[in-house]
Amino acid sequence: MTDGERRYDDEEETPLAGYATLATTFAAGVGLFAVVARRRGLRLPDGVPPWDMALLGTATFKASRLLTKDKVTSFLRAPFTRRERDSEGNEVMDVSRGSGMRRAVGDLVSCPFCTSAWVAGALVGTYASAPRAARLVCAGLTAVTMADWLQYAWSLTEQKAEG
Repeated sequence: MTDGERRYDDEEETPLAGYATLATTFAAGVGLFAVVARRRGLRLPDGVPPWDMALLGTATFKASRLLTKDKVTSFLRAPFTRRERDSEGNEVMDVSRGSGMRRAVGDLVSCPFCTSAWVAGALVGTYASAPRAARLVCAGLTAVTMADWLQYAWSLTEQKAEG
């Protein structure tokens, strides 16, 4: 078998066309935002202060986890994934199912690292066009992240006290 005849992934069929479609969709969304922003005369910030970066980063982390791992958002992932197992807290482990575009979307919506680029794009777009609203949304997601950390700390304290 020549190198040109080998598949990209020897174990499973990797949905490269689906990934390309998703990447193109993301790039088109960024391009559309740029065109609309320019036509509306939106003045983009020269920089992002460290505090806003911390809010954007924490909010991106939490929104990505909520979308890809939370039980309550399973209905969004269900057409593209199946439940593999429950995990810590209220999180679940889903795996993609199907083939082609369905599998590519399943890979995206079950991976917090993959989804974070899309979430960051949406939050940064909101930050550029409506910074006060973006900060408020990011502050809310950051508050949820901090509450999660406190819940885990409390659980560890209770476990230590019990034994």
